[in-house]
Amino acid sequence: MTGLDTDPAAPTSLGFIRSHPLVTFFVMANALSWIAWTPYILSSNGLSVWDYRFPEVLGTAQIAGLLPGLYLGPITSAFVVTAVADGRPGLRRWCSRLGRWRVARRWYALALLGVPAAMLVAGAAFSGGDVRAPSALALAAYAPGLVLQMLTTGIGEEPGWRDFALPRLQSQLGPLRAVFVLGPLWGVWHLPLFLTDWGGWPNAHWSRPLVFLVFCVAFSVVLSWVFNCTGESLPIAMLMHVSVNNFASILWADVFPSLDAERAMVAMTSLTVITAAVVLVGTRGRLGYGGEPLTSRPPHPHRR
Repeated sequence: MTGLDTDPAAPTSLGFIRSHPLVTFFVMANALSWIAWTPYILSSNGLSVWDYRFPEVLGTAQIAGLLPGLYLGPITSAFVVTAVADGRPGLRRWCSRLGRWRVARRWYALALLGVPAAMLVAGAAFSGGDVRAPSALALAAYAPGLVLQMLTTGIGEEPGWRDFALPRLQSQLGPLRAVFVLGPLWGVWHLPLFLTDWGGWPNAHWSRPLVFLVFCVAFSVVLSWVFNCTGESLPIAMLMHVSVNNFASILWADVFPSLDAERAMVAMTSLTVITAAVVLVGTRGRLGYGGEPLTSRPPHPHRR
């Protein structure tokens, strides 16, 4: 059983999804998220076409503005395409990666301790050593913020990008080409948000989206390596992702008050590019991937 509907007379749209699951996923994820984000972009939190400000939750309007696009985009698209293309067996495989918490402790240490430590080093370097102690309020908010990030950004994005798209891309292209396809597409998905306060609108420098795209490509290398080396553990990939977000949103301004948003983005991107380069060299481009791309496999006599 390869899909929920195996009738040869199934609608053409279902046939297209089964034949082109990755294309369908990327188009659907962007379309659903961008449509859901349109009110936020047009509101006073963005272009101010609509005279309405989104309500603040936990001190920010971004939660109310961004969550619809998070939950309707990558995770919903991955679920729908997997259900149509792979049926119940595919959904079981997709869901199983979300439950792979049992991995070596060093990966938890890397996500929970290594990421903040590396960001401290990067921030200190770009701030000229102007490092301050975080406030008690920021420290108290750090752990709850991490949980919140897992339930929002983590669960909204990673079941799509890493759980659905990465294994398929790697099986077709190999790990190296896969990350350099997924990284830019992941970055482009975020681009409409640069027209909102999430991206610093209207004061952000024009180069910030370009720097962010570089960050997404480099971070995609790191996340793919973590995902592959942990036996496709989605929770660890999610922890790596949200650990960066959590430090940036809760501690960064307290610890590095002299760094403006533009230099902060450059600092995080520089750190991620260096880390990605080390991973690429250290793994010789394999990124911990144990499979083989379909394009390099000899044709199977019974494979159509």
